Amino acid sequence: MVFVLSRENSVVNRFLLELRDKEIQQDRMRFRTNLERLGEILAYEISKTLDYRPHTVSSPLGTLTINDMADMPVLICILRAGIPFLQGFQNIFDRAAAGFIGAYRDESHHELTINMEYSATPDLDKKTIVVTDPMLATGESLVSSVKNIMKKGTPARIDVASVIAAPEGVQRVSDFLSGLGIPFNLWIAAVDESLNDKFYIVPGLGDAGDLSFGEKTS
Repeated sequence: MVFVLSRENSVVNRFLLELRDKEIQQDRMRFRTNLERLGEILAYEISKTLDYRPHTVSSPLGTLTINDMADMPVLICILRAGIPFLQGFQNIFDRAAAGFIGAYRDESHHELTINMEYSATPDLDKKTIVVTDPMLATGESLVSSVKNIMKKGTPARIDVASVIAAPEGVQRVSDFLSGLGIPFNLWIAAVDESLNDKFYIVPGLGDAGDLSFGEKTS
């Protein structure tokens, strides 16, 4: 299933507004903080769909039973804009294991290809995993990342979390995940109009990695 938070009015719209505003986004700390905030909100939404079990706790005045998460999901961060976004998820899933994937787009040959240069993940077999990637454009980097993830085991469920997506990317990832035969969900703060001829989301917000950490030299 695909969940789009901005279809209902909430504080999500305020954080998206600040992320998109070309004046406000020049404040890197504020930009990273807004990515982190949206990560927290998306993590909260995902938490509603996880498995729970009763847990008995003793307070100073008595005991009661509270439903607690049966297991923490495994968080997978696609570098580099995913770092502050991941922090929001870690603030909520504070005992979760995490993995990291270095995937980047290469346009040097006038076509879009995805390069994978780094992967460090825990055992993922039969786990619920949450793949965090703020910008879901073509979906190819996320598809490549999930293919890489599958080498570490077959997850019980895959959740994909993004801040802004293009319809093309949502369709590509949905089609790919459907073919795996594994339960999945896409959690997105906003879906924009389309991709431009350079495969960037329009209107989007620009390069989330550069806005978070500064422009890269190569």
